[in-house]
Parts: sequence; structure tokens; C-alpha cells
Amino acid sequence: MDKTELAKLEAYLRRTFANHGISVRARLKKTDSAEVYLADEFIGIIHVDDEDGDRSFNFTMAILDVDLED
Repeated sequence: MDKTELAKLEAYLRRTFANHGISVRARLKKTDSAEVYLADEFIGIIHVDDEDGDRSFNFTMAILDVDLED
């Protein structure tokens, strides 16, 4: 992913979740995925899917059981 695509993904996530604290950052030595942060906290990965001739993106976010505790 290039800088333009990262910026588009970031803008989409910010709009969708109404949160300007979201950032999408390039990964070192990886061009098929990017890291997603909320402020300084890592929250997930976006992977590129180029199969079937259509480009799409998959966002994966793990939620730990300790994160669900009040």
C-alpha cells in the first residue's frame, strides 16, 4: 500500500467510526498490510486482498477477554 491508499483508508475509518484518533500506518517490510491505531494504542491490521481481480481490504481486530472487564 502506498501513502495515498493509507490516507484513503484512514479517512474512511475516521468517517465510519466518527473518530479522528484513528490512524493507519505502514508496516516495516510489509506492503500487503497496514497497522491501525487508536491514539497510540495498536488495535488491528488491514490486509489487502487482490484476488479475483478486485482490490478489497480486510480489517482484523482481536479483542481480549481482559478488555471486556469493567
